[in-house]
Amino acid sequence: MFKNARRIKRIFFILIIFLFLIFLLSRGHIYGNNELEYGITFSKKQAESLGLDWRKVYLAALDELGVKKIRLPAYWDEVEKNGNEYFWDDLDWQIAEAEERGAEIILAVGGRLPRWPECHFPGWAKGLTKEEREAKILSYIEKVVSRYKENKSIAAWQVENEPFLAHFGDCPEVDGEFLDKEIALTRSLDVRPIVVTDSGELSVWIPAARRADIFGTTMYRDTYSRHLKMYIHYPIAPGFFRFKKNITRLFTPNLWDDCPAILNLTPLRQLFCPKDAGFAKPDKWVVIELQAEPWGPVPYQNLSKEERDRTMNLEKFREIIEFARLSGFKEFYLWGVEWWYWERAEGRPEMWEEAKVLF
Repeated sequence: MFKNARRIKRIFFILIIFLFLIFLLSRGHIYGNNELEYGITFSKKQAESLGLDWRKVYLAALDELGVKKIRLPAYWDEVEKNGNEYFWDDLDWQIAEAEERGAEIILAVGGRLPRWPECHFPGWAKGLTKEEREAKILSYIEKVVSRYKENKSIAAWQVENEPFLAHFGDCPEVDGEFLDKEIALTRSLDVRPIVVTDSGELSVWIPAARRADIFGTTMYRDTYSRHLKMYIHYPIAPGFFRFKKNITRLFTPNLWDDCPAILNLTPLRQLFCPKDAGFAKPDKWVVIELQAEPWGPVPYQNLSKEERDRTMNLEKFREIIEFARLSGFKEFYLWGVEWWYWERAEGRPEMWEEAKVLF
């Protein structure tokens, strides 16, 4: 009886310690509304898939919404649609229009970039071996960075998109060693910071953050799972992101100048402790992808309004904006500007008008 009582006390004591640690690691500064900064991810491909004139959508975001921060993907299959032949007109135009209006750009490069199917390989590259494909990706990255590195509107380079979220998208297995080569190449070409991103809900941030000058997380609340074939509402609070941020900081070089001994093993070292890219502690933490559009079993333009409302509508938009503020981040790139414009074209301007308030 006394042994059981001691065991219960010990378990209770451990539980209290555990909860106290979670409380400490969930702490963090929360910014006021007037301190927050908002931007967007703009995808020419996504606008075209909605049957929109992508240039009109882009200019409306700049001129009507007043967007001053933009993440642009330099899709490999658009830049180098034909091997060794480069097409720059559309990307040149987007960058020039942003520069003219004083907007700053995160330019994303790599084979895996925002929007489904995640990996945007040109058709001619799909028959290449892994080594041949990687050599071509490095060549394309060098061309992109070299072309735009003199442009003052480029604030940072994003290398790949959620590279450690291997199970999502039509993509090859993650290769931390190749990612390090991509980052090292980009660093050798330009001094501007490197953004590395990861999933907020589904990934451990450490491998991505250890490679980043700027770490970017996604932030979603309502999604549809293709694997489970059901809608999911993530049962997490804003403190979950503060907790992950504080935990990740323990494993990034602001505390260690070299790889922690426990991780100094293959294959853990390759994943957590990049060599070729050099250590980079995140100097900045941003929400690179904040949900502001529906997510269903099929493209949202093929869903009814009722089904789109299950994962995003005006009420949910307002809720996630406040949720994001309480997560302790200051800078947010909203995901869904093409949808807001499409909704307005369909006679539902509420999302577009609400977004104006943020910018």
